[in-house]
Amino acid sequence: MDSLPTTTKSDRRWRSKNLQTSKPSLVMAFFSCLAWLYVAGRLWQDAENRTLLTNLLKTNSAQTPKVLSVEDKLAVLGCKDLERRIVEAEMELTLAKSQGYLKNQLPQSKSAAGKKLLAVIGVYTGFGSRLNRNVCRGSWMPKGDALDKLEERGIVIRFVIGRSANRGDSLDRNIDEENRSTGDFLILEGHEEAQEELPKKAKFFFSTAVQNWDADFYVKVDDQINLDLEGLIGLLERRRDQASAYMGCMKSGDVVTEEGKQWYEPDWWKFGDEKSYFRHAAAPLIILSKNWAQYININSASLKTYAHDDTSIGSWMMGVQATYIDDNRLCCSSIKQDKVCSLA
Repeated sequence: MDSLPTTTKSDRRWRSKNLQTSKPSLVMAFFSCLAWLYVAGRLWQDAENRTLLTNLLKTNSAQTPKVLSVEDKLAVLGCKDLERRIVEAEMELTLAKSQGYLKNQLPQSKSAAGKKLLAVIGVYTGFGSRLNRNVCRGSWMPKGDALDKLEERGIVIRFVIGRSANRGDSLDRNIDEENRSTGDFLILEGHEEAQEELPKKAKFFFSTAVQNWDADFYVKVDDQINLDLEGLIGLLERRRDQASAYMGCMKSGDVVTEEGKQWYEPDWWKFGDEKSYFRHAAAPLIILSKNWAQYININSASLKTYAHDDTSIGSWMMGVQATYIDDNRLCCSSIKQDKVCSLA
């Protein structure tokens, strides 16, 4: 007869101990499951966030700035280096001019070569101003042999014009043809003839004229002016000993700050709270002594231009010891559509 299993006292203690130790294990297992669920949830959320960000980047890829490659960075550095070399070249050119290393690049007129002139008169003109030029030639400005004889007296007169934006087009060809016929042009090869480029024309004219001719004075005149030539010559002869002269009909005036209006000045904010121009010679007739024409030639690369040529020249004269000569005879009065400068 089989005997019934008996449980000893030691067995009961062992089972009781196992039951006690299993309870913490179950708790730990439970919390481990919770931790794994939390981690899995975070990983799933991170994956969703990455997917959302990836889609947003793909959608806005056209609007995001381009990441510069090594080649792009090298190109940027190359542009900066080129800009630096251009500035250095301009400074070297200015220094060379100031030290007299640059020779005249334009042929001098035969009658003026080697002779000290009284004045070079540049008559500003444009491509569509042939009628004005003919009016000048028919009134105060000599033609042909008379122009050459005037140079023997020490006066050179030339119509001053730049080149077309489309080099070699019909505008340039018409000027070249007219010049072959009359021989009374000073063509500024480096200047683009345009209304917005007019202030820069002053730098080109005075620089070119002082390199081409040796004169006591350099005169800028508009082609709408009916000039009293003999009166001007007499005035300059009397002022010949004034080596620092800046002559004209001196004026000032309000700076136009509203874009689109006539005479608008983009740099209006530089003229102070009252927004008034400094004293300067009016545009139709401006006279500079040789010193200041040379000054413009030497420093042309760094001279600031404003919206108008007369205020630009006036700003250059403010920085030097110029002798301002305000002469009412240089104020050109309007008669019908012409401006008359009577210097009697």
